[in-house]
Amino acid sequence: MLPPFIIDQIRRREEEERREDQRPVLELPVPVPDMRRPPEGRAKDEPERGVVVIDLMG
Repeated sequence: MLPPFIIDQIRRREEEERREDQRPVLELPVPVPDMRRPPEGRAKDEPERGVVVIDLMG
């Protein structure tokens, strides 16, 4: 039989794992780029660049 403090530690770890599994997950709608044709106004050999702004306070 395991000592009580080890049983308590196992129980705490299992509870922490359950809480992590129950956290809400944010799924962002990320558009899929159309790779069939190059974007207009950009050279074909120029790398694709961009900025994403996420406002977490709003």
